[in-house]
Amino acid sequence: MFNPKRGRRRLAPLLAFAVALGLSFPAGSGESAAAGAPTGYYHTSGNRIVDSNGDPAIFNGISWFGFETSNYSPHGLWARSLDSYLDEIKNRGYNLIRLPFSSQMFDPGSTVNSINAVVNPDLVGLTPLQLMDKVVQEAGERGIQIFLDRHRPDSGGQSELWYTAQYSEQRWIDDWKMLAARYANNPTVIGADLHNEPHGTATWGTGDPGTDWRLAAERAGNAILSVNPNWLIIVEGIQSNVRGQTGSYWWGGNLKGVRNDPVRLNVPNRVVYSPHDYGPGVAQQTWFEDPSFPNNLPALWDSYWGYISKENIAPILVGEFGGRSVDAVSKEGRWQNELVDYIQANDLYWAYWCLNPNSGDTGGLLLDDWTTWNAPKQTMLNRIMKPLSGGWQSAPQPPSSLTATAGDAKASLSWPASGGAASYNVKRAATSGGPYATVASGVTATSYADTGLANGTTYYYVVSAANAAGEGENSPEAAVTPQAGSNGSPGSLVVQYKANQPNPAGNQITAQFNIKNNGASAASLSGLKLRYYFTKEGAAGLSFFVDYAAVGSSNVGGAFAAVSPAKPGADTYLEISFGPGAGSIAPGGQSGDIQIRAAKTDWSNFDQSDDYSFLATQSSYADWTHATLYENGALVWGTEP
Repeated sequence: MFNPKRGRRRLAPLLAFAVALGLSFPAGSGESAAAGAPTGYYHTSGNRIVDSNGDPAIFNGISWFGFETSNYSPHGLWARSLDSYLDEIKNRGYNLIRLPFSSQMFDPGSTVNSINAVVNPDLVGLTPLQLMDKVVQEAGERGIQIFLDRHRPDSGGQSELWYTAQYSEQRWIDDWKMLAARYANNPTVIGADLHNEPHGTATWGTGDPGTDWRLAAERAGNAILSVNPNWLIIVEGIQSNVRGQTGSYWWGGNLKGVRNDPVRLNVPNRVVYSPHDYGPGVAQQTWFEDPSFPNNLPALWDSYWGYISKENIAPILVGEFGGRSVDAVSKEGRWQNELVDYIQANDLYWAYWCLNPNSGDTGGLLLDDWTTWNAPKQTMLNRIMKPLSGGWQSAPQPPSSLTATAGDAKASLSWPASGGAASYNVKRAATSGGPYATVASGVTATSYADTGLANGTTYYYVVSAANAAGEGENSPEAAVTPQAGSNGSPGSLVVQYKANQPNPAGNQITAQFNIKNNGASAASLSGLKLRYYFTKEGAAGLSFFVDYAAVGSSNVGGAFAAVSPAKPGADTYLEISFGPGAGSIAPGGQSGDIQIRAAKTDWSNFDQSDDYSFLATQSSYADWTHATLYENGALVWGTEP
């Protein structure tokens, strides 16, 4: 009836690195328990997952995709080391990875690629399966557990059913048995997510061996348990075609059939049901247009999958959910926050989609540089993050932005609040990047005036948030140069800019903006238009995306126009506008983050090196006159090219 995943698997082009084959592990490398890994295995008890001692399992989960693609490796290993990713996953409080793969990964001709040998020398020459062993080993050493996800048969895309003409059901089962045997004595790997998002012709409870997903899950689950009885068997839903039921839902999200036709396995207490759920950023659905939205959503979730946990039938692990917007205004943000609250209220298990930033419709917990953590998303997820054994507690995330306004011998700082923060620490440095010295601690407001500064000297600031669990990381840096005679209000409206991606070559333009109001009266955003100037390079059309906006992504629009005549560094501009729902910027206030992207319709590269509005070195917010702002049609900030 619909294709709800039309863009979520569109991935950014990858760097290609030549990888020679030849290095091998000892034969039993995948089977030995990793040092420091949690001991024991899991089973189910009603709607809970418990360990071998009967104690409740505690999971904070995240997906890290890439093995299922033609790279046959977790994405991002071209940018950072495997160790650095796993360290960050652990340090952020996650202890469970959902690791997708494809059957094609195990074909003799499939080779690992897009590995940066400089930062990952130990991965050079590994086969895809040996690289999976390495991920398992390194995760286990950090106390992170994994469940494997057969995401697709071949690396090219999703399939409706668990088999295709090229990859039979028997091949699917044989792959699972091979993996179950390979990791049979390794408690780092705890389960099998049998197949990702059955949909289309997939059925539940119909008895047709070629389409009945419930029967196929039983065949595969029993085969796995015959060689490894300790694994959890994770079963996703379908889209529609449920015996005795009506309704069509997200791919993998319809579990109505469990009530009358549950999955039956030869080893009891192993089934975990795993729906996937998404917002309007992936596809529009009727329930997003309901007048009672988002209050209609809990009953909807109850009917398709939530009842399984509520009625103590089996555990629910929400295996995928995610989106770019987490604000309280846009539909995407309201859906995502409502689902987080539902997970929290019903104490459900979950794995967030995803670590990767290159998931087209949803983005990830990493931003496009593969280094910066998405603070607004993490702040939302902190509501369902659970403390882990070993002393992890949730220190607050850093403020997502920091603005600094110059005054006479002073700097006026302001930042958005961080969820869970009790206070803030203000730090200052004489050079960009630090070292920073703390100039104020225990600040309870979201602003601070640093006085007694030298006029004409540039200062660099960061702010961290703190609570009883400790101090979080530093915010993005803001630079400011005090000037004699300045009152800290350089103009009524000011545009600040920072570059999301310092590399001028790529298939997307990414930028962040913040509009400050230094005037004495409120400024209506609907009367403002912001222009970003660049060179288009080529005749392809252009597309505009809003990744996040504090005023609500749905309240931000974009249009492209030609600069006529063309100027050096500018033959096109992007004009960003705001709807009535964006509201106003109060005197002394700011719009907050506006994170945008632009791409060509053929996804060819831009060359931003000489673009008028691009500044690769601008890694933190600063006033930027090469982005112009218009109020009711009149230029009020910046210099046109």
